[in-house]
Amino acid sequence: MDVRLRPSPSSESLASPDLLQVTTVASAVTSPDERLAGAVSELRRSVAAELLESLKAVSPSYFESIVLDLLHKMGYGASRADIQRVGGSGDGGIDGVISLDKLGLEKVYVQAKRWQSTVGRPEVQGFYGALAGQRANKGVFITTSGYTNQAIEFAKSVERIVLVDGPKMAELMIDHEVGVSSRTVKVPKIDSDYFDEEST
Repeated sequence: MDVRLRPSPSSESLASPDLLQVTTVASAVTSPDERLAGAVSELRRSVAAELLESLKAVSPSYFESIVLDLLHKMGYGASRADIQRVGGSGDGGIDGVISLDKLGLEKVYVQAKRWQSTVGRPEVQGFYGALAGQRANKGVFITTSGYTNQAIEFAKSVERIVLVDGPKMAELMIDHEVGVSSRTVKVPKIDSDYFDEEST
């Protein structure tokens, strides 16, 4: 019995006009601006991942300082002196206090946990108890990890606690340039007004 094998495709057939046209159309679909936006998003994801790794490597006390630096950069406290770190043994679940006004009448209490494991309801409930002990009505709980559904539901039910997980903290650090530097890229764009003869 004769068996005839089909010839393998030659380089000429692989580079056929149809294939080249498909490639050209695919690259024409995304504009340079869209590709630039995609590259920026990819860089943000990469930096956020590096930030999380760096945050997990620092000491718990230094992590508390980073959290307070971030909150200050976000606009909490008139000056850095309005934000105090009080963490340590016997801190009652409070790692920092932010005075929102010059007289210290309005305060936000902070809990910062550099954890690998997920933060559960008992920890958030403990923070809520610490807030009650201070007669406070505003608290921010920040961790390098995440929160269980029960912890999130509890925070929603009391309405005085804001939870920030590791990925969100990394995004905020990028947005407010805490532990991150930015570089400016000059992107050329045609000035159509310059070429409008009627306006000159």
